[in-house]
Amino acid sequence: MIRAIDKWLIPYLRRRVPRTDGPVHVCLAVCDHFEPLHASDRAGALRRLGVWREKFPPLVDSFRDADSVGPRHTFFFPVEQYDPALLDLVAGLCRETGSEVEIHLHHENDSTENFRAALEKGKDDLVSHGLLSRDADGAIRYGFIHGNWALNNSHPDGAGCGVDREIPILRDSGCYADFTMPSAPSPTQSRRVNEIAYLSDLSGRAALDSAEPVVVGEGSANRDDLEKLLMIQGPLALDWERRKWGILPRMENGDLTGANLPTAARLRLAMRQGISVAGREDWVFVKWHTHGGIERNFDMLLGESMRKFHESIAGRDDFVLHYTTAREMANLVHAAEDGLDGNPHDYRDYVFKKNG
Repeated sequence: MIRAIDKWLIPYLRRRVPRTDGPVHVCLAVCDHFEPLHASDRAGALRRLGVWREKFPPLVDSFRDADSVGPRHTFFFPVEQYDPALLDLVAGLCRETGSEVEIHLHHENDSTENFRAALEKGKDDLVSHGLLSRDADGAIRYGFIHGNWALNNSHPDGAGCGVDREIPILRDSGCYADFTMPSAPSPTQSRRVNEIAYLSDLSGRAALDSAEPVVVGEGSANRDDLEKLLMIQGPLALDWERRKWGILPRMENGDLTGANLPTAARLRLAMRQGISVAGREDWVFVKWHTHGGIERNFDMLLGESMRKFHESIAGRDDFVLHYTTAREMANLVHAAEDGLDGNPHDYRDYVFKKNG
């Protein structure tokens, strides 16, 4: 927890969460840095996907949210590791479960030209499997998570990126939102926490630290500005219910691992951060992240721990649950900033629709 605490603790303590009256709609997305080739060869990656194909669909079939939608999963696939056979399996899993695929990218000491080319190739590769989404003009759109957390060359040592101004490149190539933050305990962590905001075309960390919160009534201007990029953050908080040595609060950063299981208590803590569009605080967005392509997280994501979590939040009367993909979550953000209200379910395809 200590690493990068200088970046986020004071902004976290200073932030005040507005109170809301009436029922709160909780929009929950699991954004997976899905790397089946991590520390594995192709045969191992295929075996890993076989486990997902066996265990994930029955889990999805067992639960429903307030809209009769099953648990959603968004696979942010590392496009620099593209393999047609792997993507065929992931695409089939998405068709069966209502899950979706977006773009994850690792790069090092890169150039603007190479970064742009990698994004375009990644789009083409995923579209060839019927993945990603389209806007009203038919253009391909995608969500993004930066490899090694180093969005916009934000690592103080310049590691994991190399491109100072990624925001306009991402926008120009069709990125509809970034889902990288929070990155703590990485030193790439933004000083802005627990918010939905627009990143501007600035160099390095300045873009992350100068983000402008999304506000009801200001949607269309920001959405059409090609030098701005929507950023949807996950929760970052002190967890006093889980203490180290029984004294110090642990850090809640939205990471799902075998040692940090999904629980109703963690969901409540995320909800209390009030991540929302200013003026529509009754729609709360909870973005969790994980690394689901590696075996040590399989039991947590596909086994009894996840079943217990879904059982614990089913049919609650203190909030209204909506399972979402990353794309659906971005659509709900845009609906909220355009002043729409009521049931978020009505706006899952508000701006960006699934390709194919």
